[in-house]
Amino acid sequence: MNSSPSFAPEDFRKGLLYFAPDELPAGFDESAWTPAVREGADALPEPVTPVAAWQTVLAADALRYLAVQVAASKASGHPGGFCSSAEVVAALHLLGHKTIFTEVGHHAPGYYAALLLDGSLERMGIHSVADFTARFRETHGLLGHLSGAIPGVPAPAGPLGQGQHFAWAAARLHPGRLCPVTIGDGGMGEPYVMSAFMHYNVAFPEVTNVLPILIWNGFSQEHHSMVSTHDDPRMIAYWRAHGFDEVVLVDAKQFDDGEQAGAFVDSTRFEVERRIAFAAAVIDGLRRCERLALHEGKRAVFILKQIKGAGSHGLGSKSHHLYPQFTLEHPDIIAGLRRRALAPKAWETVRANFRRAAGGPAAEVALTEAERPVAELPALPLVDHPVGANPQIPSSALSALVAAVGAADPEFIVTSADGNEASGVRGVNDALRIRHPIRDDLYSQSPDGRVFEPISEDACAGLAAAQALLGARSLWFSYESFAINGLPFWQTVTQAMAELRRRTPSTIAMFTAGALEQGRNGWTHQRPEVESYLMAMLRNGNVHPIFPLDANSMQTAFDWALRTHNQGVALIGCKSPLPVRLTLEQSAAALREGAVTLAEAADGEGPLAVLAVVGDLAVAPALEARALLEAAGVRARVVAVVAPRRLYRPEDVAWEQVSLAAARDSGFATEEQFHAWFEADALLGVSAGAGAVLEPVMVRARARGRDLVAWRRGETTASTGALLALNGLDAKSLTARAMALIAAGKGKS
Repeated sequence: MNSSPSFAPEDFRKGLLYFAPDELPAGFDESAWTPAVREGADALPEPVTPVAAWQTVLAADALRYLAVQVAASKASGHPGGFCSSAEVVAALHLLGHKTIFTEVGHHAPGYYAALLLDGSLERMGIHSVADFTARFRETHGLLGHLSGAIPGVPAPAGPLGQGQHFAWAAARLHPGRLCPVTIGDGGMGEPYVMSAFMHYNVAFPEVTNVLPILIWNGFSQEHHSMVSTHDDPRMIAYWRAHGFDEVVLVDAKQFDDGEQAGAFVDSTRFEVERRIAFAAAVIDGLRRCERLALHEGKRAVFILKQIKGAGSHGLGSKSHHLYPQFTLEHPDIIAGLRRRALAPKAWETVRANFRRAAGGPAAEVALTEAERPVAELPALPLVDHPVGANPQIPSSALSALVAAVGAADPEFIVTSADGNEASGVRGVNDALRIRHPIRDDLYSQSPDGRVFEPISEDACAGLAAAQALLGARSLWFSYESFAINGLPFWQTVTQAMAELRRRTPSTIAMFTAGALEQGRNGWTHQRPEVESYLMAMLRNGNVHPIFPLDANSMQTAFDWALRTHNQGVALIGCKSPLPVRLTLEQSAAALREGAVTLAEAADGEGPLAVLAVVGDLAVAPALEARALLEAAGVRARVVAVVAPRRLYRPEDVAWEQVSLAAARDSGFATEEQFHAWFEADALLGVSAGAGAVLEPVMVRARARGRDLVAWRRGETTASTGALLALNGLDAKSLTARAMALIAAGKGKS
């Protein structure tokens, strides 16, 4: 084993710690060092040659080596899981597939290694292994989990189960392109992944260019995986039962020449001839899947079975994470690196193959590296309902607008967990049709529909957000009480949008059936904590929770959201008829400025109370409380908070950290405007949901006394009024709280 030779600063090998001698397998001559991906070609030759298979082995070991060294350089990171997938990731790259999605963020070190080898990371100033280790898990460097901020990475990898949504969105938008996604068997202990595939396969039977790749290594993060007891036939049957026509399984055990114990073995311990045979089987299997998916119209899945940590510093779950003791000086790390060290010539060959494959670096050729054109939208058919006219349903006001978007943009999709009609947007189903294999006009169903309705908020949020990230418009409808199940996926995409270097349509969600509308359903449907979740996200810089007051402001908010880029916009509104309080013009101003005065205080010298109210159904008791206060000699103003982000101070929100200058939204209420609304003797915040929505008001206001009334708990009630009273949000309770604030202020003076 050679120590590290001296390299010029610009040599990508600078920083490698260990090298093997320049030796070739028996029967190979010096021509074996010539890259198998020939100059001008974009993939390995077909059929696969022994040299090409051997160079794939070298590529897999290069990825393993770099994954371990870069993680150990910080004694932090997750190399083990990726190492069990190294052969399939290496083969995908050398076969010309560089848009590779994954659900497994822990595999980041290996994917970053591939981007170093193909030159993608040079766009970040990372040219050598020394740069690679210096920038790993550092600010403005290589995040611990995959992120679209990194050139060549197509999508983030955060919550398990998210990867297939990105692959499905990509496959729909790019027919004819294979869209592989790697999935870990640790994540399959949660059956959601497979149920999502099943629903996709039924809903989109013509989309066969998604290629799931199961990394079946027998372990999850800290224990054996829940499917580690399956044998190969049972695993194949499992995938077939979820709608896949062909399952190609390459089991390392079948190539083992060392009698390793157990069903899961380490291919790096094989003699070189068996390693070459194993790599050739992986290449052939992937090519077979590609033919099935792209040319025969069959759904295929590829499974690579070998033990977790194969070729790294350890095996099983013990290889998953590097704890602080696992530095570059740790004996296990040193031994692992020495086992996987490559010869200097081998590094040159691997580097050339990675750079040539697919026609260039992933940062140039990945599907997500170019801005995707979207259809031009016409002026939407907004209806300016007269203020004070008959009550209108805010959610229903969207139906005609969503239909118009669908007519103008054939790629636009809507997702919903089977509740559009219940949310007052049956018109969306009628216009765009629910996607279902059974055509039925009574239920607005059609096999080519564009309303995707799995009974899963994860799948709804996942596909809608993925579609937006990949460059197409979408809309996620949900009940407020259940949206929480899909928000982690939506959150991941929204964060990724803040990091992108390209424009993409904003990801838009619409949440109806708030807590106050769900009295008879009881606390199971009264969960406004989703608003706290959104407010925690708000400071990220590109998140906009919007609380429209009526049908006009709902239309205005949706129209605005459609014309933004790289934002996450959540509209929270009502599915019940409500008074029309604002014109379209007033609605636009409220959205732009953050709030709107609904009722001004009477002139006079008495104390001033301001009721800052958020949530459409809370407006009525706030206005009633104002009348009671005025009758008691307290001047009272009601201000509705529509866009709480606008009410923060600019320094409270990381808007300037959004990567794309065109997506940096710097709109915040001025000090003069803010205090014209909220400066008073008493400020009472009123929230029909989470109190967190009023945080921007409470932290910025100069009121002499302040208090906050918000949702407390759910209960079954016969009416909205009863539920308001139960939570202290009725007019009498609000009046009493405001009067107490006024009295306390007089006592202090």
